[in-house]
Amino acid sequence: MAFNEFTAQRIREILLAKGANFTEKKMFSGLCFMVEDKMCCGTHIDKKTGEDVLLCRIGESIYEQSLENPDCIPMEFTGKAMKGFVYVTEDGIKKNKQLDYWLQLCLDYNPLAKKSKK
Repeated sequence: MAFNEFTAQRIREILLAKGANFTEKKMFSGLCFMVEDKMCCGTHIDKKTGEDVLLCRIGESIYEQSLENPDCIPMEFTGKAMKGFVYVTEDGIKKNKQLDYWLQLCLDYNPLAKKSKK
């Protein structure tokens, strides 16, 4: 489970500032942030590139539009793209304003997201 602690702390600070009720869970080879018991976002180190990436659960309605951003790539888990989930590269989250933008998309979608079955 590899993730950048600095990025995780930046995520925590933004979520706290936004008043999000979140918990943390190790999954997807990194650290995920659960909001209202639903996966919202996460961070991990990409095994192929060694790059720090942000996992965003943004929903299908803005998925295609988000992929137009050069710092955004489809989340491929088990070799297949998962619609509604994207990775944002290090370049796309360097500034707090950029990270805040992606986290807000995640928080906007969270009330519509379904909880996973336990």
